[in-house]
Parts: sequence; structure tokens; C-alpha cells
Amino acid sequence: MTNRKEILGDAEKIVIKIGTTSISREDGSLNNEFMDTIASQVSELHRAGKQIILVSSGSIGIGIEILDLGCRPKEIPVRQAAAAVGQGVLMQHWTEAFQKYGLNVAQILLTYDSFTNRLTYLNLRNSISTLLSYGVIPIINENDPICVHEIEATLGDNDKLSAMVASKMEADLLILFTDIDGLYDKNPKRHDDAVLLRTVEEITPTIESYGGNPTSMKGVGGMRTKIEAAKICNMSGCYMVIANSNVNKGIRKILDGEEIGTLFLTNQFVLKNRIRWIILARSSGTIVVDDGAKEALTKRMSLLPSGVLDIAGTFDRGDIVKLECDGFVFGKGITDYTSEELKAIKGKQTNEIADILGYKNYDHVVQKDNIGLFK
Repeated sequence: MTNRKEILGDAEKIVIKIGTTSISREDGSLNNEFMDTIASQVSELHRAGKQIILVSSGSIGIGIEILDLGCRPKEIPVRQAAAAVGQGVLMQHWTEAFQKYGLNVAQILLTYDSFTNRLTYLNLRNSISTLLSYGVIPIINENDPICVHEIEATLGDNDKLSAMVASKMEADLLILFTDIDGLYDKNPKRHDDAVLLRTVEEITPTIESYGGNPTSMKGVGGMRTKIEAAKICNMSGCYMVIANSNVNKGIRKILDGEEIGTLFLTNQFVLKNRIRWIILARSSGTIVVDDGAKEALTKRMSLLPSGVLDIAGTFDRGDIVKLECDGFVFGKGITDYTSEELKAIKGKQTNEIADILGYKNYDHVVQKDNIGLFK
């Protein structure tokens, strides 16, 4: 049996994600009592020397209520407007909740691209670290008013975003608060015999099959996005717990080792931060390789032009690209040639590059230290 107290009790840096269904009442209004309980528990952890980062959903739901829309709109511009209206109100309530306990908060609005550009990501990491050093609680949300992809659930209602924050900040634990008790082997709202999984040691295809569709009108993050978040945490050495936000003092109980929610264990083999960045960053295109090249890459060798079969998309040198073989993407890498250059030298030997292009950047297309392979 897993000793949760031993695993989670010493967590020093913790990311807590609050879902829309947790922060809102059924009528769409903010649940101020719940926000106060979160602020209270975070203040206790803060006094104990732990660093806490919040990822808070809810801005679109608040905007829906303020604009009297009645239901979640399908039109992206309307959802963007709702997010823009709701975000300020959301932060106002979080500010008031934490001020009761003498804590300051900082708003950070992110997009997927915040993690794609290496310099932007490093600046973000430094900014969050500085806030934590001053005892400020960073409250992160997606920048919905300007991000079509994020609103379309590319990041999964902050589930993936919170996992990426946990990964990049090298957190010890990610807690995802939602409206059900954890991961079940089937949808508990439809099946009375659904069994709650207390511990997930490995994310197998069977575990992935337990992911369902979104569970409510206001929130857009279903179990599938939470399992995706767990996969990110797994490669980052970060434990993850999915728990019901209705549990009294849930954060404290989780850290005390109580059997609350579903605990996802982490991989003991942790990828370097740079490799995690490559794997998680948005790609600009795809390089299709042959079987021999794929085998060479799995043996920690560089990708040579002779192993390239095809190119998809338009990208520049230094961009992140997907690596594909036989129709399956098996990794990502940083390319040392543009898409146009690769179209000209694909399948060629390295000693032919200069003759074809009139110059040669490198013998390789993607250098071995700039490649991140999926499991």
C-alpha cells in the first residue's frame, strides 16, 4: 500500500488548480466561501515555508453571469468577451480572500506560446520564482480573450496549463480540484458500479481509456485532460492528485496523507528541464523520417538528412518540429535547417549539403541533445 504521508508530506512547491465547477455555484455566481477556505489553507502552508502557485479557472463562467448570457456561448468572440469581463472580477475576489490572511497575490495570464519560446519561458520562470521569494501567491489563468486555441480546450480548461506550470517550475505536487472524487474506471455519474482508483502507478492505455468527456456546461476540462496533465507530471518528477473540492480542508488532508482522491505516482527517471520544454512546446511543423533514422534517434544519435523522407509545414532554423515515422509522432526536436532547406536536402548525404544549398549549417538536421522522445 502506498504511504501517502511519506510521499506528499514533504512537498515544498505545490501547484493547486481550481476548476470552474469548484469555484462557481450552480447559479453561476462565485463561491466566496470556497475561495476563502482555499486562501486559509494556502496561508497555513505559506507560514510553514511552502511555496504555493494557484491556477484558477472561472473567468468565462463569471463573464457569462455578468453579461446575462444564460448559457455557455458557442461563438468564440462571445466567450472571449465573457473571459475579459470575468477575469477582473475573479482576481478581485481572490485578492480579497487572501488579504484576510495578510497575503498578496499576483495575476499571471498565459498562453501555450508562453511555453514555446525558450526566452519567454525562462523569463516567466524567473518572474514566478521572484514572486514566490517575496511571499506572493501567483494566480495563473489562460489569457482567454486573445487565445482561440486555449478556449477551444487545447490546454483543457487549465488542466494541461497547470501541469505545464508544475513541470516548468519543478513543483513537487500538483492538486487538481474538481467536482468528483477522483479517477473512476467508468463515469460515476452514469454508472453506479464505478470504482474509484486510489493510486495510479503507471498511465497505461487502460488508464487512458477511463478519460471521459467534459462534465458540465461551465467547465471544459473532463477526465481526459486530467490524465494528460498526469502524463506531463510523470515526466517531470511531480506527483499529482485529483480530488473533490467539496472535501473539507482538502489540501491539508492530502498533504497529511489521507486517502483522498486519486494519486498519480511519478516516474523516478526525470527528463531534463530543457528536454521537457522541447516535448511540451508547440511545434511549427513535422519532419517525417524512415525506420533507420528513428532507430538511430532512439539510440541517442542525431538526425541526418539521409534519414528524412518528407517535410510538413513551414518552419525556420531553431523552431521546434515533430518527428514522425510510419504515421506516428514519436518525439520533437529543434531543427537546424528551415523547411525549404530540408526539402532540398532530404534523403541526401551530408557531403552533398554544400553543393545543393551553396552552404552547410551542420552535418545533422536535428542535433541529438535537442531531441525529446515520447515514451
